[in-house]
Amino acid sequence: MRATDLKRTSIRVFLVDDHPLVREGVRSFLTNHSIAVVGEAGDAKEALRKVKKLAPDVVVLDVNLPSIDGGELARRLRRLIPKTKLVAFSMHSSEAYVVKMARCGVQGYVTKDQPPLDLVEAIKHVYEGGLHFPEGMTDALLTPAPESSPEKPGGAELTDRELEVLTLLAEGLSNKGIAAKLGISVRTAETHRENLSHKLNILTVAGLTKYALQRGLTSLGAHKA
Repeated sequence: MRATDLKRTSIRVFLVDDHPLVREGVRSFLTNHSIAVVGEAGDAKEALRKVKKLAPDVVVLDVNLPSIDGGELARRLRRLIPKTKLVAFSMHSSEAYVVKMARCGVQGYVTKDQPPLDLVEAIKHVYEGGLHFPEGMTDALLTPAPESSPEKPGGAELTDRELEVLTLLAEGLSNKGIAAKLGISVRTAETHRENLSHKLNILTVAGLTKYALQRGLTSLGAHKA
């Protein structure tokens, strides 16, 4: 078999993550495991510009992205390159995030604290036509999406970043702490908090915390009677 034929047998992956160091680390690891990284992007808009021409086999995308979040990007990718498989790569392991991304069209979900080989396994599994989601979430993934979501009053649609900020608020972090955790400015954290209050019509941190606990966005809910 010629070298060019060998290259064609590699899984062709496109990376979408707004952290260059994450992309560099993932690219290096995948390359060392015979997976070809054919392109990358730091946000959804850049990804949408590049993927149609590259037509990768698999797109590995972060859940939290600036401008257009990972869920919306997944929906757009499904329309733009329907034959390409999608794997969400996230810092969040909560059921809410996994179910949301599955409903947006991803075939796999891997958290960033899992062993790196899990991402390789997920890429290979979805490439071969399978699904790769965290254990113990089968029932949630099979539950049909509600016609109207009760967790978003008035039809308010929370972005993945807002869900992330809500989770950290519920875990007791201040705006400053959230900013440090997410690598954003304090003012940006405050803006996300204000948007949450307006969308959910909940004005206090206590109220937002209760909302997050009721919907399982934080493990703190396990300690509540």
